[in-house]
Amino acid sequence: MTYIYLFIAIISEVIATSSLKASEGFTRFYPSVAVVVGYIISFILLSLVLKSMPVGIAYAIWAGMGIVLVACAGFVFFGQKLDGYAIGGMVFIIVGVLMINLLSKTAGH
Repeated sequence: MTYIYLFIAIISEVIATSSLKASEGFTRFYPSVAVVVGYIISFILLSLVLKSMPVGIAYAIWAGMGIVLVACAGFVFFGQKLDGYAIGGMVFIIVGVLMINLLSKTAGH
């Protein structure tokens, strides 16, 4: 269940952060509600993940995948551009998350 909670926490955080952009400074009601609800869900689930996974590992996965997915959401939904350096950096983040999950003994699998 730990990885399911972590996955849902990441998706909730991505929805909340993307909604933050869409809320236009909390002037739009529904995106503003999505921000608050998304972050609440994300932090509750992240706190459950921390019961069985070290905080540094959980946060690295949560934040790293959040960065990549928010950048992708910005590209798809808001027309934000990603240059080669941004894409390269995100590849490094993904490789780091994979290394943590597949190779590290500290990930708690």
